[in-house]
Amino acid sequence: MTAIFFKTKVITIMSKRDYYEILGVSRNASEEEIKKSFRRLAMKLHPDRNPNDKVAEENFKEAREAYEVLSDSRRRAAYDQFGHSADGMGGFGGPGGMGGMNFSDIFGDIFGDIFGGGRAGPQRGSDLRYNLDISLEEAVFGKTIELTIPTLIACDECNGSGAKKGSSPVTCKDCGGYGQVRIQQGFFSVQQMCPTCRGKGKVISDPCSACHGKGRRKQSKKLSVKIPPGVDNGDRIRLNGEGEAGEQGAPPGDLYVQISVKQHPIFERDGVNLHCEVPISFITAILGGELDVPTLDGRAKLKIPAETQTGKVFRMRGMGAPPVRGGTKGDLLCKVLVETPVNLSHKQKELLRELEKELQKDKTNHSPQSSSWFARVKKFFEDMKF
Repeated sequence: MTAIFFKTKVITIMSKRDYYEILGVSRNASEEEIKKSFRRLAMKLHPDRNPNDKVAEENFKEAREAYEVLSDSRRRAAYDQFGHSADGMGGFGGPGGMGGMNFSDIFGDIFGDIFGGGRAGPQRGSDLRYNLDISLEEAVFGKTIELTIPTLIACDECNGSGAKKGSSPVTCKDCGGYGQVRIQQGFFSVQQMCPTCRGKGKVISDPCSACHGKGRRKQSKKLSVKIPPGVDNGDRIRLNGEGEAGEQGAPPGDLYVQISVKQHPIFERDGVNLHCEVPISFITAILGGELDVPTLDGRAKLKIPAETQTGKVFRMRGMGAPPVRGGTKGDLLCKVLVETPVNLSHKQKELLRELEKELQKDKTNHSPQSSSWFARVKKFFEDMKF
């Protein structure tokens, strides 16, 4: 009996990896998360970056296939329900599961933001900044101020279109009004600003003579700006739509008024509180008294108690600045400085010497701080054995 041996061919069936696993995202990932993950993988695995690397090439194709399915809501729904078998059921559609899609379009969409993709169109007007110096009183109480702002406004002759009266801009033939043109560079499809219309999507064949086709012209305009009570250094007031006019009817920019409060001859500001220094005579400091002090609301009486020391701070509540967003006003803090008399006559000096002799008789009682300080100094010298 002749034995007949048949060669058998062993076929290993490789199961496809899960698309979500390939892209490293969860099954409930958003479209943006899927797009971001594929972008990262594509930049890492692209054949141009990995020449002669078959493994990277296969992984790139795998990631591309996963993205093509999961980035399409219909095909993703079919995959979520039937898995890879949806491909054989027409769930992904088209040869090779690409559904007739042009991958260069997909890739161009993903990297469009990197290579200048997206519609440009007429540009919004630029924001403007105006530096405004105001007094402390204006900052505390508020005021309406008239400003003259040099800016660009929409041309009256053409209503901002840039085209001569009776005509209008036409759609750019080179980009079809999109403002971008696509250039194929090897595998990449790169979008760039259309050089004909400069990204506006329209061209002006018959420009306006007043603005030379720009749609805008220079002019100074007057504005009334309301300064709210309580503004401070560095605050900004935003006036919507008062910046430069936009191009070809695009929205205008905004105007930002930057506040700078001028130095005051009497008061210094710290938030909602005001500070000032009040010189008093040494007689008033000894015996006490009452004096008029200035406030932003007018004169006010400040009572100085007897035996007040220099540097003492008195708080006058509610005489500061209001918070700019409303609330309780701050306080006025008056720091008294005992002033040493100067240019004394002979008689005045003799009187002071007599007073000094009387005070020295009971120095501890009349000058407690001085006595305490000299006692500490004496102990210091004794300890150091000078």
